Amino acid sequence: MSAPTVVNAPASSDVPAASGWRRHRSTVLLLAVVVLAVAVVALVLGRARTSDPLDPANPGPQGAQAVARVLADEGVDVTVVRGADELEDTAVDAGTTVLVARPDLLGDSTVERLLDHASAAARLVVAGASPGAAEALGVAAPSTVDLGEGRDASCADPLVEDLRIEIDLALAYPLDGCFDGPGGAVLVDGPGDLVLLGADQALTNDQVLRADNAALALRLLGQEDRLVWYVPSLTDLTGDDGVSAGALVPRWIGPALFLLTLVVGSLMLWRGRRLGRLAVEPLPVVVTAAETVRSQGRLYRHGGDRAHAARTLRAATRTRLCERLALGAAVPPDELVRAVALHSDRPAPELYALLSPDAAAPARDTDLIALATTLAALEEEVSLR
Repeated sequence: MSAPTVVNAPASSDVPAASGWRRHRSTVLLLAVVVLAVAVVALVLGRARTSDPLDPANPGPQGAQAVARVLADEGVDVTVVRGADELEDTAVDAGTTVLVARPDLLGDSTVERLLDHASAAARLVVAGASPGAAEALGVAAPSTVDLGEGRDASCADPLVEDLRIEIDLALAYPLDGCFDGPGGAVLVDGPGDLVLLGADQALTNDQVLRADNAALALRLLGQEDRLVWYVPSLTDLTGDDGVSAGALVPRWIGPALFLLTLVVGSLMLWRGRRLGRLAVEPLPVVVTAAETVRSQGRLYRHGGDRAHAARTLRAATRTRLCERLALGAAVPPDELVRAVALHSDRPAPELYALLSPDAAAPARDTDLIALATTLAALEEEVSLR
């Protein structure tokens, strides 16, 4: 008989280690996920991207990252400043071009600070100055125009005279300038070294490659060795500053209203559309006309609406009298009273008080009963004549 096989048990010191790992495994995995999420957020935020229009850090369709990078590749020192305080801390000299993006965020105080600080610059370019911003800059208010298939420069300025721009919408100023046409010029010179560019969409990522938009952006902003790209901020405004109402409305309001209108319209069509002809079903019981009349009478009595009951009685009597006297259904009450007076012994004033829709309502239930009895007697009297 063979000897039994002896199996050695694992050392007792290995068991607590394995069970400890299993007990804390979920905690370790959770900490790893948190660390990974923090790293991803830090990486995304470190790219300093934004969704603001005409912002050089915005790679989206309405941003201007493409123009900023091309200018930098061409040797232009592009400095992005955000807010009036940062602009004043940035040196500006005769070798600097200052570009103002989103001038609708400017107020009276920030316009004054801008003009004062940028007075030493070679050129101050304001892209897309709306009526409020244009008036603050001392320029006549523009109007929105559709350039259609594009617009030629049509001016003697050698910087842009051979160019043609093509964008969806532009601002035209009622002044002499380039890209002139119905509504005014798109590129005009203001007081001092101020230049107003109404074709701000030509700087955006999705339209910069249309026609000569890119050439316009590079020629206008790349003349000097340095470009200060100024993005105003609403936090710089004071209490008495005037600002465009559009700057205070979030950009998601327009799409949200469109989506809400679409949803409400679809709901109205869905709930208001008839899916077919009405189905006629037999009543579970037969209700006689007498029961209907009595039920309506009880409802009138319960509601105490004697005026409505009196109008109903008078209207029914007028209808039956018109049928018996061969009168039209639309006969005026005065003619009906004259016809009934010829077929009864009652005077016209009494008949008018009985049949007129403007007659006084009964004050008590007994008066209502008396009115119904008198009207029935009048109908019987006319039918016997």
